[in-house]
Amino acid sequence: MVAKRIVFFGAGGFGREVLQVVRDINRSQPETWNPIGFIVDSEYNPPPTVQDLPVLGGVEWLRQNEDVYVVVCVGSPAQKRKIVKKIVSDFGNPFATLVHPRAWLGDNVRLGCGTVICAGSLITTDIQIGDHVHVNLGSTIGHDAELKDFVTLNPSVNISGNVTLQEGVEVGTGSVIIPHAHIGAWSIIGAGSTVVKPLSENITAVGSPARVIKIRPPGWHEG
Repeated sequence: MVAKRIVFFGAGGFGREVLQVVRDINRSQPETWNPIGFIVDSEYNPPPTVQDLPVLGGVEWLRQNEDVYVVVCVGSPAQKRKIVKKIVSDFGNPFATLVHPRAWLGDNVRLGCGTVICAGSLITTDIQIGDHVHVNLGSTIGHDAELKDFVTLNPSVNISGNVTLQEGVEVGTGSVIIPHAHIGAWSIIGAGSTVVKPLSENITAVGSPARVIKIRPPGWHEG
């Protein structure tokens, strides 16, 4: 078996955490991945190496390396979407789906491309997770939940059964979402919040119970 080459878009903290996921996968299943290095935005000025891997340059590096898998290691769902769209339209590289060996997934769990499941996550059964979703450390997802593309769960989020998170929802660290709650697209839930009722799209909600504190115009995430 030949290890698949992989690069990480983003050389910050989450990029280093995703590199750790890859290294731990290789410890569990040797030679699954061959980490090549990091690529970054042109305005970002990282050191020449990060965790002993080179910073290869900007996204244009992919033009001559179409066989390399990419994982987008950016916390903001809106920024992640822009980067993914550029890679898809200009370069066509495949995206890696990564599951840490110390995450637990039950039966009938569907993961989209580019999704990252971090250590300590517990994902039960009959769950749909879209493309480029990040499930951070120690998060839980209950039965029959659906997470659409570009959703981000920060560490220690608890998603109950029959919850739907529409595209681009970001849920802050330590938040809880009760059963049957629906959160509209491109909304943000502040850290430590408890969502006890459906919330619409393009809002920010905080607190326990979560209350809307900001409403954004449709399409704000495309700016």
